[in-house]
This record gives sequence, structure tokens and C-alpha cells, in this order.
Amino acid sequence: MKEKILITVKTYPTLSRKYAELVCTAGVNGSGEWRRLYPVRFRALFDEQKYRKFQWIEAEIEKSCVDRRPESYKIVREESLRILGEPLTTADKWFARREAFLDKVPFHDDLTAIIQGAHQNELSLALFNPSEWLEFTHEPVEREWDTRKLASLEAQRRQLHLFKDEATLAKELKVVRKLPYKFSYRFKDIQGRETKLMIEDWEIGALYWKCLRSSQRNVAEAIGKVKTKYWDEFIVSKRFSPALILGTTLEHHNKKAPNPFVIVSVLAPPLDLRQRLF
Repeated sequence: MKEKILITVKTYPTLSRKYAELVCTAGVNGSGEWRRLYPVRFRALFDEQKYRKFQWIEAEIEKSCVDRRPESYKIVREESLRILGEPLTTADKWFARREAFLDKVPFHDDLTAIIQGAHQNELSLALFNPSEWLEFTHEPVEREWDTRKLASLEAQRRQLHLFKDEATLAKELKVVRKLPYKFSYRFKDIQGRETKLMIEDWEIGALYWKCLRSSQRNVAEAIGKVKTKYWDEFIVSKRFSPALILGTTLEHHNKKAPNPFVIVSVLAPPLDLRQRLF
């Protein structure tokens, strides 16, 4: 079926032995129903197909027979994917984004409830509103990709050379830099349950590399700038109404991990003063 989807999730690229480089993509259709598009080889798409967050796309999709998560679909033909206009504006207190997304998708505030829903395969994506923000953290991780995954990416490059010229492929399938740090939020839900979840949003990865460049490769300064954005500005300033889009990973969803969710998108609409009254 052909469907229009508003993209609200685009994660930092990861390497997969099966699909080479992947970007987890998700959004909602016009009725506010979640759609996860998996797998998407984002950087291998043509330029005119490379969507941004809060941009409408149209594509031929069908329910995935491999990924059993209820919201997971696959794009039948990559060439069917096309972008429909510019990303929705953030003007007027996110009015367009609220109307198309926030007003149509239910907010969750009970982490235990959505974990149970995931274990029962009722959901794998959720718009979540923490009751209390506790901390923004960073932890070092492996700095290099798995060699077997690198080999898979090279195999994909060779496979695609018939469709794109070598210069284009060299640019698009150059190995994305692996983030050397894991950034996370620690928060409480409405029941007082405390948890820490990793942020896999594309934007936080891009921000780290941008801050590293502007800091003349001073790692501590770059991390400090990321924290300023995601903690001081989004949370402490009280100028925003931050919310999280949580998504389960395929591996952990199937194995029913104690908490299969990660943060796949961070939203920071401006605080509407009316929200303080109600």
C-alpha cells in the first residue's frame, strides 16, 4: 500500500552485518498511527529521497514478515519513496507539529505499562512524558566498528556500484564515524520508577561531532556543550516541554528484556504558558 508518513524518528546510523548501514526511521500516518520503516539504508538513498525529521514522505510499504513488532513495515521499493514538501515549521509554538503529531498520538507516563505492552507485542513505539528529570549522562564506549560489519558495508558498496557512480558511492557509503560516547537521560515515571535510557537520536550524534569541531577537538568541552543543549537548555531552563519517543530494539523486543526501550527521538517544543494553568 502507498502511505504518507510524517517522520519523527531518525536515529544515528549503526552498522548491521545483514543490512550494512542502517538508520531506524519511524513516524505516523495521517491518522496518527505509528509506522516504523525498517530497514532503511539512509545514506544509500538518492539525494532527493533523504528525508528530515518532521517531514512528510510517501512510500509503498507492507507489513514486515521478519520484524514482528506491530508498527514495523518495510518499504516495498526504495524508488517509491518520495519527499512531500519541506519539514513542518517550528513557528507559532510548534503549531504545525502539534497538529500533525502531538495532538494525534497518545502520551504515556507509566514505564511499567508500556514495557508490559511491549512484552505482549502490543506496541514498540511510545511518546513518553517523564514525571521527573534526574540527570543527563555520558559514558565511553568502543570507538571502532566491528570488523565483520565493516566487511558487510563494503559488500553493499560493491553491490550498488551498478546503480551509482563511484564518486557518489564513496561519499554516501563512507563508514559513518562511530560515536565514542553513549549519552543517556535518567528520569522517573509517574509511578516513581527510575530508569536510565540511551539516546540514539541522529541529532545528538551530529551535535557531538559539531561541538568537537568547534572546540578544536577538546573532548571535555564538546561533551559539555552537548550537555548544555540537552540538559541546561531543554530541561533546566523550563522554556521547553521536553518529551521522548521510546522504541524497542528488535533484538531485545523479541527476547523480552526487562526494559527493551531506548530513546529514539528527543522532542523539545516550546513551553506553552497555558500548560502551566492546566
